[in-house]
Amino acid sequence: MRIAIIGTGYVGLVAGTCFAETGNDVICVDKDVAKIEGLHDGVIPIYEPGLEELVKRNVAEGRLTFTTDLDEAVKKSLVCFIAVGTPPDEDGSSDLSAVLAVARSIGRAMNGFKVIVDKSTVPVGTARRVTDAVSSETDHPFDVVSNPEFLKEGAAIDDFLKPDRVVIGCDDPRTAEIMKELYGPFVRTGKPILVMDVASAELTKYAANAMLATRISFMNEMATLCEQLGANVNHVRNGIGLDSRIGPSFLFPGIGYGGSCFPKDVKALVKTAEQAGYGLKILKSVEEVNEHQKGWLLRQIGSHFDEDLAGRTFGVWGLSFKPRTDDMREAPAIVVINGLLERGATVRVSDPVAMEEAVHHFGDRVTYCENHYDALDGADALVLCTEWNQFRNPDFDRIQSLLKAPVVFDGRNIYSTARLPEKGFTYVGVGLSR
Repeated sequence: MRIAIIGTGYVGLVAGTCFAETGNDVICVDKDVAKIEGLHDGVIPIYEPGLEELVKRNVAEGRLTFTTDLDEAVKKSLVCFIAVGTPPDEDGSSDLSAVLAVARSIGRAMNGFKVIVDKSTVPVGTARRVTDAVSSETDHPFDVVSNPEFLKEGAAIDDFLKPDRVVIGCDDPRTAEIMKELYGPFVRTGKPILVMDVASAELTKYAANAMLATRISFMNEMATLCEQLGANVNHVRNGIGLDSRIGPSFLFPGIGYGGSCFPKDVKALVKTAEQAGYGLKILKSVEEVNEHQKGWLLRQIGSHFDEDLAGRTFGVWGLSFKPRTDDMREAPAIVVINGLLERGATVRVSDPVAMEEAVHHFGDRVTYCENHYDALDGADALVLCTEWNQFRNPDFDRIQSLLKAPVVFDGRNIYSTARLPEKGFTYVGVGLSR
């Protein structure tokens, strides 16, 4: 099948590459000339494990190409995916200006029937607006489909090639068959392709992310309660996670969620509900808990040092909002580091892949250390913000020799509550009584 992917950001590039991997002819389009030239040269603009290898193989075998010529890509393709950004407006609603601009461009370029697919995360009603935008530019027949993505950064390739489910919002059975044919190679193990009405498909993505965000904030509230009652959140998490009605996923306490999806999608869903005349009280609380939780490390550090942080040095491990990505959008580490700097502390940071991105947030206000142990030399404490595998089982004897005093603030609860105190560390974890 011939496919055009408009937008070579995270979703577009992953989707286009994976469609090419299953034998389709894919043209990825972007208006950013430098990005397209870089992709021609094998430069991948995002960090995602396994993506570079797939891109290079499919380019070499002629199934994946890159261009800035949207008109030509649309004319050559049956299915046109819109995969551009939908950043939040000031009021929390999704900014659909890029989506609608692409829709109008597709309409102007059409030379026959097209399936136009909303792959961007968009609120209910977007398919109708895309339909209106395309119709304003063409008399050719077309159908608009909602096909939300469910990709986890750091595992996006596996998520796309082996999805839990594929959601297709479509009102025309013939178009639904085209979409099922396209996704057929990814669901050979029996995972479902769910065909539903467009509005339900649009809402499904927001509802899924809102539920996951809710579980995170709920567990963080339980962690705070554990600290107050002298309980151990790890025991509580195991106790409820083994209930088959609940399950263990997304019940790990920490310093809040971040990234490109959860914060934006929760805000957008709250705004969508408000526009429909209904207030989502639970999700508003989810947001409040998450913002409060991002300050947990700062509160613990301040308490330990009697609120005197001026002149102290802290080594921070982990900058991205989660492991296996360089994405720092809404990352808790930003709140932690800015808070330390505002209180007069010196900060040294280390992350396996997000150092370049961190420069955009902190400039020369922090010291960047390629070797994560270097961030601890002479520091007052280790502050862990992201649970990269490289940080899970470090040399604690070496850490102890580097720090002024053996103090660890663990924002992700990856270290042993028994082992570190036995080695002489002061260990502070989330939801653990001190």
